[in-house]
Amino acid sequence: MDWYPAPDEDVLLRTAAKFATGLAPAVSGCRWFRDPERRDIQDELQGWPLGPAYELRSTGDKLARRTGRGLLVGIPMIANLIANLGGAAGTPLGEVPTRGNPEDPENEVADFPVMWAAPSTLARTIPWQLDPARRPKDYATDLVLTDRRLLFLGTRWGTVEKAEVLGEIPRARIAEARQMKFSEINADVRLTFADGSWVRLFTGTPDSAERLGQVLSGTVRVLAERELSDGQRERVARFRSELPTKAHPPTYTMLRSGIVMVEARVPVKAGSGLFETHSILMDAAGEPATPTPDDL
Repeated sequence: MDWYPAPDEDVLLRTAAKFATGLAPAVSGCRWFRDPERRDIQDELQGWPLGPAYELRSTGDKLARRTGRGLLVGIPMIANLIANLGGAAGTPLGEVPTRGNPEDPENEVADFPVMWAAPSTLARTIPWQLDPARRPKDYATDLVLTDRRLLFLGTRWGTVEKAEVLGEIPRARIAEARQMKFSEINADVRLTFADGSWVRLFTGTPDSAERLGQVLSGTVRVLAERELSDGQRERVARFRSELPTKAHPPTYTMLRSGIVMVEARVPVKAGSGLFETHSILMDAAGEPATPTPDDL
């Protein structure tokens, strides 16, 4: 692991994170940074390098974008098929999702802000490295949620350098994390802060987007490794020994029945910032367990 929490701090979730990208034809491939008056504020963001200026797509662009997105949606399906044929331990990219209807048409169809922030609000402090159009091509960013704060980390692919802490926000100032299902592979999340500002991020997997909301709302309980029983720790050690060397450290979620779900993310080659999730379910003794209807 290239970043470590404080000795008395527990990591609850770590996932890829970057500013999302529009899906609807008029905003496909675009993202904007807005204030509550819907003005573009990217030139007001302190320390940010210049970025592209997007415009709504024309009718011709919309048709081309529909075709291109059809190919992209096929990536998770193909990756899952290949992995299943090879007997992979997890499901790459989660289940192949279907695009639902826009939940917020004003901000998903007619416009696509990935930052909504009045002056001096928290969203304006989000690091610019989360913008794929501004950062180097070999740069990746992660979101880490602990029991006390939310952090953004930056790393360069193919290096052994420690992750750079790009910014952090006290957990108490996070109001909500909501999975936005009208997005590529259902992996977008809207992170709203206590001051009403928000950002929309792509998290790499639909599981990560859903789990971030569950953890922040208290719907599920995430355990620290030190809370596991001896039998559970032994099972986790075997699970980790079977993972690829590039796997991220696992997380531990207690379901309503008391069963513990162990999940580990592994980067996949289908696209940068995408992952497959390997998981097991175990009881209090570390033995294999089956979820109950209440867990589903």
